[in-house]
Amino acid sequence: MTFHAIIVAGGSGTRTGGRKQWMPLGGKPVLDWSVEAFAEAGAAHIVVVVPEDDLDRARARYSTMARVVTGGADRAASVGNGIDALMTMAALDDVVMIHDAARPLLKPHHIKTLNAVLEVSRAAVLALPLTDSLKRGEDGRIVDAPSREGLWRAQTPQAFRLGDIAEAYSTWDGPAPTDEATAAAAAGIEVALAEGDMRLHKLTYPDDFALLEAFIAQEKSMTQIRIGQGFDAHRWGDGQSVWLCGVEIAHDKTLIGHSDADAGLHALTDALLGAVGLGDIGDHFPPTDPQWKGASSDRFLRHAVELIAEKGGEIVNVDVTLICERPKVKPHREAMRARVADILGIDLDRVSVKATTTEKMGFTGREEGLAAQAVCAVSMPL
Repeated sequence: MTFHAIIVAGGSGTRTGGRKQWMPLGGKPVLDWSVEAFAEAGAAHIVVVVPEDDLDRARARYSTMARVVTGGADRAASVGNGIDALMTMAALDDVVMIHDAARPLLKPHHIKTLNAVLEVSRAAVLALPLTDSLKRGEDGRIVDAPSREGLWRAQTPQAFRLGDIAEAYSTWDGPAPTDEATAAAAAGIEVALAEGDMRLHKLTYPDDFALLEAFIAQEKSMTQIRIGQGFDAHRWGDGQSVWLCGVEIAHDKTLIGHSDADAGLHALTDALLGAVGLGDIGDHFPPTDPQWKGASSDRFLRHAVELIAEKGGEIVNVDVTLICERPKVKPHREAMRARVADILGIDLDRVSVKATTTEKMGFTGREEGLAAQAVCAVSMPL
């Protein structure tokens, strides 16, 4: 399902003592968490809405990941600006998820939950059932105790078809809606409830930062590091170029295989699958299946990345070693690192690509073929 994201970060942060979108949380700015979560989950486009005097800062930080636009006088106006920007990039029936940057502990699995509900609904919001007793007060005393039955605490992201929420905002008549679900319901759009998460708590007061830091520390303590290793080899044949770690290199031979025979990416795919106990590349992409004939190996690697994300895992680092006499890998090593980092969606300093020879010994030394081995570390929830 094609989906897009609008991240609203246009507030002044008066109750938190400053613009909370730039305050540090877990070692990085609050806004980073949401941008990275949507990017990791595969959002086609991300629109970040910030105050006008934050435009330069936000564009410098997120220009490769998102389009940054100016916010409005209130939250509803900021959302409207985000919708206007997205209308130039997306189809009306595409899904748009509207999210408050002040709920930074967004994870890909929250986004996946919404997408699943949208398979059968036009709109959905993450929400938690209300558990506290309700009281209505006047002059410092309780005057009523409304029932909490059937009441929910709405969170974000809130997800809609782009055309639906655009029309809902254009036809809204009244004070600014507090959230998108309110505008959608007023326009006659049925909004489904999806299971929320207490970790999507909203940063409103200074003490909220301490609460979310505690959640982050808890997550770190409830993970384990999994190690995976992979190995692959292909024989040389007639050709004019070879694919290694996602980079095409001019050469007087090519590697023979059912796909593009990129031994580096094959070894790395096996390492990642092995780290999370999901078999090997042949289980997922059988060489007997004609649809994978000549396929680009980045498809295999991306599949492994998606499976790890679905299990709540995070790739910590990867290390690939190519074993061959020729071609020389060093001139292409940085391009390979960059390509692998891009496919995996991780920082460049988490990717290592090296090469070695076998001093003319064995099948690689006789230039009968090329081999690759890979090691990875994956952080998995307990």
